[in-house]
Amino acid sequence: METISSLISRNANSGVIKWIGIRPKRREPLIELDKAHINQGGLEGDHYASGGKRSISLIQDEHLPVIASLLGVDSISPLQLRRNIVVRGLNLLGLRKRQFKIGSAILEGTGLCAPCSRMEEIFGLGGYAAVRGHGGITAKIIQSGNIKIEDEIIPL
Repeated sequence: METISSLISRNANSGVIKWIGIRPKRREPLIELDKAHINQGGLEGDHYASGGKRSISLIQDEHLPVIASLLGVDSISPLQLRRNIVVRGLNLLGLRKRQFKIGSAILEGTGLCAPCSRMEEIFGLGGYAAVRGHGGITAKIIQSGNIKIEDEIIPL
């Protein structure tokens, strides 16, 4: 019988990048990109690109319809959630405290990306609660590299 730690240490499959966005300045709209460069600080051009545990934020594409449902709307856009990268096909929580390759870059999941009070501004009353538990993860940069839409995300 396998141990819980061995089960936790692996993902069933890899995933892919479905969306990329940068926030040039605090409180400004995101800019959607087809490709980006990740340097030691984070996504080039993003105001959070100063390094540290929260250099990049990732969210699962599969959670967008869940958040929309909790808000009582048909759909939401990654632009509204203010995360850098939307991924599909793997459980992001499995990448916490693990390294993973995304494009030619290597990142390490550092923790949960909790919603901020902006979710109430963007979605209205209940916006924060709708995103809570579905906000994705944050990551730090281990190795710089390039990413683009449809690049594979591979747990290491």
